[in-house]
Amino acid sequence: MDIRFKGVSHTYNEKTPMEVRVLQDIDLEIKKNQFTAIVGHTGSGKSTLIQHMNALLKPTRGEVHIGEKVIKESEKAKNLKAVRQKVGLVFQFPEYQLFEETVEKDIMFGPMNYGVSAEEARQRAHEVIKIVGLEESFLEASPFNLSGGQMRRVAIAGILAMNPDVLILDEPTAGLDPHGQKEIMNIFEELHQKHHKTIVLVTHDMDLVSEYAEHMIVMHRGKVALQGTPKDVFKESEILENCGITLPIPARNYKNFADKFGFPIQDLPLTVDEFIERVTAVSERG
Repeated sequence: MDIRFKGVSHTYNEKTPMEVRVLQDIDLEIKKNQFTAIVGHTGSGKSTLIQHMNALLKPTRGEVHIGEKVIKESEKAKNLKAVRQKVGLVFQFPEYQLFEETVEKDIMFGPMNYGVSAEEARQRAHEVIKIVGLEESFLEASPFNLSGGQMRRVAIAGILAMNPDVLILDEPTAGLDPHGQKEIMNIFEELHQKHHKTIVLVTHDMDLVSEYAEHMIVMHRGKVALQGTPKDVFKESEILENCGITLPIPARNYKNFADKFGFPIQDLPLTVDEFIERVTAVSERG
């Protein structure tokens, strides 16, 4: 299921003294089964953009195409339930949304809210708890007795239990240590590769973008400043700097290395392995 924005603008509190235009004439496409990263400084419009992807917000101008569904400003809320089932949005710190007395009930809540029987919802809970790397024994525990990382996995499992085609992740590694970040990102990578989920990642961490994303969208002042593969986008270092975006660590280090020794840069390494390979090749050439 593709998601396409056609001339989308969004204004909060339109026609009031508090009016703020956050998105301006957005044209972009999130392709089915693609891992897309959306980046931009605070206030660039990222959060407003992703809330249009499952119709939590409707465009003030333009259209959002979610599969075959076309969302306009005039769309009635009652017609959007199916969209929100197919496009799961995992907010930053999703563990704050847990509320049931057991993990199982919390995971079952979403599917049952969309009409799934209790029996099927329970079966889904037993399936998705393993996908997020927890044992089935956790289903009987209170979510409030878990660690922060475990609570986040339970919250993600609750979204997965609704079987969305698209999973939108708003800063999913926020507050986690490097080991926890790696574990969470590996879950999403497996969902993408093994379960063929479309993944949309919103992050400030360019190293996550370079490691996982196939496509990258840079937001700046409510507009799309750049988009393309991470390899192509990270070549535009001057534009990125103007947008408040830093390069991934391997790219920054290589750029400093090239500047110090005065050799031209054709493209930048985005991973540690690429950095080592590139520096070794330069050193061997003398």
